[in-house]
Amino acid sequence: MIDNSLIAYQNEQLRKTPTSFRRYMYDRIKWNGRMFGLVGPRGVGKSTILLQHLAQSPDRERSLYVSADSMYLATHTLVELADTFVKYGGVRLYIDEVHKYKNWSRELKQIYDTHETLKVVFTGSSILDIIDGEADLSRRAPIYHMQGLSFREYLALFHHINLPAYSLEQILAHETKVYNQMEHPLMYFKQYLQNGYYPFGNEPDFALLIEQIVRQTIESDIAQYADLKASTARKLIQLLGVISGIAPMKPNAESLSQEVGVSKNNISDYLVYLEKAGMIGQLRDNTGGLRGLGKVEKVYIDNPSLMTVLAYGKPDTGNLRETFFYNQMRVNNDVLSSRVSDFTVGEYTFEIGGRKKGNKQIEDVPNGIVVKDDIEYGFLNVVPLWAFGLNY
Repeated sequence: MIDNSLIAYQNEQLRKTPTSFRRYMYDRIKWNGRMFGLVGPRGVGKSTILLQHLAQSPDRERSLYVSADSMYLATHTLVELADTFVKYGGVRLYIDEVHKYKNWSRELKQIYDTHETLKVVFTGSSILDIIDGEADLSRRAPIYHMQGLSFREYLALFHHINLPAYSLEQILAHETKVYNQMEHPLMYFKQYLQNGYYPFGNEPDFALLIEQIVRQTIESDIAQYADLKASTARKLIQLLGVISGIAPMKPNAESLSQEVGVSKNNISDYLVYLEKAGMIGQLRDNTGGLRGLGKVEKVYIDNPSLMTVLAYGKPDTGNLRETFFYNQMRVNNDVLSSRVSDFTVGEYTFEIGGRKKGNKQIEDVPNGIVVKDDIEYGFLNVVPLWAFGLNY
């Protein structure tokens, strides 16, 4: 039999799960796959998606949701749980925060190879290196990468303003029809930049929660993944603090190593850890040929809300604008650095600025776009910054 404590925990989590709003990733996931993972930074809503699917699944009575750090799994293995679950007719197993279970990759592979009728969904920290895992799950379990709320999702969740997602081409063609639902988008946009990236953005102790996420991500997720000492984890926190004060920045290993007090040979690895964990973003050029393999040209704080908290509520406005554009557009697009301006996306070059931003820097660039903050309407090759938050 399945332990009653697991059933009680599942029911309590389902009772607390909201169902009126679903993240963009919900409809992108192929839920009937035999096994797949959903990874992303802490706090973006991965657990909620699993519980929402369980609540609405026709197999609900034959499904089980467990957290990998439950007391039950302290004395039982995932393999034992799956064996018992299948024996009693189980068909869907949802495993939350699988990175907290020591032998997760090896045991998931065994479950996959043993139980052909069992569908397994697991969530994990975005720091998990699935491809290089000891059990090589990459051929068995596709991985979905989820980010925080877009501006569009923020409007739906916190203000009940429901807008469709617009493609980049629709945004550039000024097809974002929002004025029948909100007269002044800038009012909402400014609030989004402060705390709208996370689903718990309306919590009164939002800044404290973000600080806790940063520490848990570095001291637990990254430290466990990279087998780091406590002293090294503290250096990572210090490195993030240094970056937050000057990002976006051209990475200089020697300068950063002196600031933090570590070998410059370790800086690139530390930046990758912070990037995978959703703490920073690294903007690359197009020299790599394949996505994500180019030379790093700039380092950003991952998202506007995190940037605001790390800057104690007073981020640099120009840096915040760039961070927003990069953060929102990377979900559906390959965003690269530009030799003449801020960003390149496909055939387009983007210059980011405020209301008075001109187009002199890109006037001779084919498909140059001026992205302006503090304007509500776009015209010709001028597009309001907030509109790029409707891309997913």
